[in-house]
Amino acid sequence: MLTSALAGFAASAVLILAIGAQNAFVLRQGLRREHVLPVVLTCAFSDLALILAGIAGLGAVINAQPGLVTAIRWFGAAFLLGYAVLAARRALRPQRLEVAGKPPATLRATLLTCLALTYLNPHVYLDTVLLLGSIAQQHPHRWLFGLGAATASLVWFVALGIGAQRLAPLLARPSAWRVLDGVIALVMAALGITLILQA
Repeated sequence: MLTSALAGFAASAVLILAIGAQNAFVLRQGLRREHVLPVVLTCAFSDLALILAGIAGLGAVINAQPGLVTAIRWFGAAFLLGYAVLAARRALRPQRLEVAGKPPATLRATLLTCLALTYLNPHVYLDTVLLLGSIAQQHPHRWLFGLGAATASLVWFVALGIGAQRLAPLLARPSAWRVLDGVIALVMAALGITLILQA
Protein backbone atom coordinates (compact mmCIF):
# COMPACT_ATOMS: atom_id res chain seq x y z
CA MET A 1 0.00 0.00 0.00
CA LEU A 2 2.78 2.42 0.92
CA THR A 3 4.63 1.52 -2.28
CA SER A 4 1.63 2.53 -4.39
CA ALA A 5 1.28 5.86 -2.57
CA LEU A 6 4.99 6.63 -2.91
CA ALA A 7 4.92 5.67 -6.59
CA GLY A 8 2.01 8.08 -7.13
CA PHE A 9 3.83 10.85 -5.28
CA ALA A 10 6.98 10.35 -7.35
CA ALA A 11 5.15 10.15 -10.69
CA SER A 12 3.15 13.30 -9.99
CA ALA A 13 6.19 15.19 -8.72
CA VAL A 14 8.14 14.47 -11.91
CA LEU A 15 5.29 15.71 -14.10
CA ILE A 16 4.39 18.80 -12.09
CA LEU A 17 7.90 20.21 -11.73
CA ALA A 18 7.99 21.22 -15.39
CA ILE A 19 7.41 24.94 -15.95
CA GLY A 20 3.92 25.37 -17.31
CA ALA A 21 1.03 27.78 -17.47
CA GLN A 22 -0.41 26.76 -14.11
CA ASN A 23 2.94 26.91 -12.32
CA ALA A 24 3.78 30.30 -13.80
CA PHE A 25 0.44 31.70 -12.65
CA VAL A 26 0.83 30.37 -9.10
CA LEU A 27 4.36 31.81 -8.97
CA ARG A 28 3.16 35.22 -10.10
CA GLN A 29 0.31 35.24 -7.57
CA GLY A 30 2.70 34.22 -4.82
CA LEU A 31 5.11 36.99 -5.71
CA ARG A 32 2.33 39.57 -5.79
CA ARG A 33 0.77 38.11 -2.60
CA GLU A 34 -2.63 38.13 -4.26
CA HIS A 35 -5.17 35.45 -3.28
CA VAL A 36 -2.36 32.91 -2.82
CA LEU A 37 -4.23 30.39 -0.66
CA PRO A 38 -7.37 30.24 -2.88
CA VAL A 39 -5.18 29.83 -5.98
CA VAL A 40 -3.07 27.09 -4.36
CA LEU A 41 -6.17 25.22 -3.16
CA THR A 42 -7.88 25.59 -6.56
CA CYS A 43 -4.87 24.10 -8.35
CA ALA A 44 -4.43 21.29 -5.83
CA PHE A 45 -8.10 20.28 -5.76
CA SER A 46 -8.29 20.50 -9.56
CA ASP A 47 -5.36 18.11 -9.83
CA LEU A 48 -7.00 15.81 -7.27
CA ALA A 49 -10.25 15.74 -9.27
CA LEU A 50 -8.44 15.11 -12.56
CA ILE A 51 -6.21 12.40 -11.10
CA LEU A 52 -9.19 10.59 -9.56
CA ALA A 53 -11.12 10.94 -12.83
CA GLY A 54 -8.21 9.38 -14.69
CA ILE A 55 -8.05 6.47 -12.26
CA ALA A 56 -11.82 6.01 -12.55
CA GLY A 57 -11.50 5.60 -16.34
CA LEU A 58 -12.05 9.06 -17.87
CA GLY A 59 -8.74 8.76 -19.71
CA ALA A 60 -10.05 5.86 -21.77
CA VAL A 61 -13.20 7.83 -22.64
CA ILE A 62 -11.16 10.86 -23.80
CA ASN A 63 -8.82 8.68 -25.87
CA ALA A 64 -11.87 7.26 -27.65
CA GLN A 65 -12.91 10.78 -28.77
CA PRO A 66 -10.02 12.23 -30.84
CA GLY A 67 -12.20 15.13 -31.99
CA LEU A 68 -12.65 16.24 -28.37
CA VAL A 69 -8.89 16.16 -27.77
CA THR A 70 -8.33 18.29 -30.89
CA ALA A 71 -10.93 20.84 -29.80
CA ILE A 72 -9.37 21.07 -26.35
CA ARG A 73 -5.97 21.66 -27.94
CA TRP A 74 -7.25 24.55 -30.11
CA PHE A 75 -9.07 26.26 -27.23
CA GLY A 76 -6.05 25.77 -25.00
CA ALA A 77 -3.67 27.17 -27.61
CA ALA A 78 -5.80 30.28 -28.08
CA PHE A 79 -5.98 30.91 -24.35
CA LEU A 80 -2.26 30.37 -23.76
CA LEU A 81 -1.30 32.66 -26.64
CA GLY A 82 -3.65 35.33 -25.31
CA TYR A 83 -2.08 35.05 -21.86
CA ALA A 84 1.37 35.25 -23.48
CA VAL A 85 0.42 38.56 -25.10
CA LEU A 86 -0.71 39.95 -21.73
CA ALA A 87 2.53 38.84 -20.07
CA ALA A 88 4.57 40.37 -22.91
CA ARG A 89 2.73 43.69 -22.48
CA ARG A 90 3.54 43.62 -18.76
CA ALA A 91 7.19 42.91 -19.60
CA LEU A 92 7.28 46.01 -21.83
CA ARG A 93 5.82 48.15 -19.03
CA PRO A 94 7.15 46.55 -15.83
CA GLN A 95 6.22 47.79 -12.37
CA ARG A 96 7.81 47.43 -8.97
CA LEU A 97 6.43 44.90 -6.52
CA GLU A 98 4.49 47.01 -4.05
CA VAL A 99 2.14 45.27 -1.68
CA ALA A 100 0.47 48.55 -0.74
CA GLY A 101 0.32 49.78 -4.33
CA LYS A 102 -2.35 49.11 -6.91
CA PRO A 103 -5.32 47.09 -5.61
CA PRO A 104 -5.07 43.38 -6.42
CA ALA A 105 -7.31 41.68 -8.94
CA THR A 106 -10.62 40.50 -7.54
CA LEU A 107 -10.78 36.99 -6.14
CA ARG A 108 -13.37 36.05 -8.76
CA ALA A 109 -11.21 37.23 -11.67
CA THR A 110 -8.13 35.53 -10.21
CA LEU A 111 -9.89 32.19 -9.73
CA LEU A 112 -11.45 32.32 -13.20
CA THR A 113 -7.99 32.83 -14.69
CA CYS A 114 -6.62 30.01 -12.56
CA LEU A 115 -9.42 27.65 -13.62
CA ALA A 116 -8.95 28.58 -17.28
CA LEU A 117 -5.21 27.98 -17.11
CA THR A 118 -5.93 24.63 -15.50
CA TYR A 119 -8.81 23.25 -17.55
CA LEU A 120 -8.06 24.84 -20.95
CA ASN A 121 -4.54 23.41 -20.95
CA PRO A 122 -4.54 20.01 -22.71
CA HIS A 123 -1.24 19.11 -21.02
CA VAL A 124 -3.17 18.89 -17.74
CA TYR A 125 -5.39 16.17 -19.20
CA LEU A 126 -2.49 14.38 -20.86
CA ASP A 127 -0.49 14.32 -17.62
CA THR A 128 -3.06 13.89 -14.86
CA VAL A 129 -5.95 12.09 -16.53
CA LEU A 130 -4.29 9.97 -19.21
CA LEU A 131 -0.74 9.33 -18.00
CA LEU A 132 -1.25 9.12 -14.23
CA GLY A 133 -4.55 7.30 -14.75
CA SER A 134 -2.81 4.71 -16.91
CA ILE A 135 0.09 4.25 -14.49
CA ALA A 136 -2.32 3.87 -11.57
CA GLN A 137 -4.02 0.93 -13.28
CA GLN A 138 -0.74 -0.99 -13.00
CA HIS A 139 -0.73 -0.77 -9.19
CA PRO A 140 -2.75 -3.06 -6.92
CA HIS A 141 -3.80 -0.06 -4.80
CA ARG A 142 -4.62 2.43 -7.55
CA TRP A 143 -6.58 4.78 -5.31
CA LEU A 144 -3.63 5.06 -2.94
CA PHE A 145 -1.48 5.79 -5.99
CA GLY A 146 -3.91 8.64 -6.76
CA LEU A 147 -3.75 9.89 -3.18
CA GLY A 148 0.04 9.95 -3.36
CA ALA A 149 -0.08 11.81 -6.68
CA ALA A 150 -2.54 14.38 -5.31
CA THR A 151 -0.36 14.86 -2.21
CA ALA A 152 2.65 15.69 -4.42
CA SER A 153 0.53 18.26 -6.24
CA LEU A 154 -0.59 19.90 -2.98
CA VAL A 155 2.97 20.02 -1.61
CA TRP A 156 4.26 21.56 -4.84
CA PHE A 157 1.64 24.29 -5.10
CA VAL A 158 1.95 25.24 -1.43
CA ALA A 159 5.75 25.46 -1.81
CA LEU A 160 5.46 27.46 -5.03
CA GLY A 161 2.83 29.90 -3.78
CA ILE A 162 4.24 30.53 -0.32
CA GLY A 163 7.91 30.11 -1.20
CA ALA A 164 7.60 32.71 -3.95
CA GLN A 165 7.19 35.41 -1.31
CA ARG A 166 10.83 34.95 -0.35
CA LEU A 167 11.69 36.35 -3.78
CA ALA A 168 9.71 39.54 -3.15
CA PRO A 169 12.75 41.69 -2.18
CA LEU A 170 14.50 40.68 -5.39
CA LEU A 171 11.44 41.56 -7.44
CA ALA A 172 11.10 45.01 -5.93
CA ARG A 173 12.79 46.29 -9.11
CA PRO A 174 10.95 46.77 -12.44
CA SER A 175 13.82 45.08 -14.32
CA ALA A 176 13.25 41.84 -12.40
CA TRP A 177 9.55 41.91 -13.28
CA ARG A 178 10.49 42.51 -16.91
CA VAL A 179 12.53 39.30 -16.88
CA LEU A 180 9.86 37.27 -15.05
CA ASP A 181 7.01 38.39 -17.30
CA GLY A 182 9.21 37.93 -20.35
CA VAL A 183 9.93 34.33 -19.36
CA ILE A 184 6.24 33.71 -18.64
CA ALA A 185 5.32 35.15 -22.06
CA LEU A 186 7.84 32.88 -23.79
CA VAL A 187 6.67 29.78 -21.89
CA MET A 188 3.00 30.48 -22.64
CA ALA A 189 3.73 31.21 -26.32
CA ALA A 190 5.82 28.04 -26.66
CA LEU A 191 3.08 25.92 -25.10
CA GLY A 192 0.43 27.51 -27.31
CA ILE A 193 2.46 26.99 -30.49
CA THR A 194 3.21 23.39 -29.49
CA LEU A 195 -0.51 22.74 -29.08
CA ILE A 196 -1.25 24.24 -32.52
CA LEU A 197 1.40 22.04 -34.14
CA GLN A 198 0.02 18.97 -32.36
CA ALA A 199 -3.53 19.78 -33.43
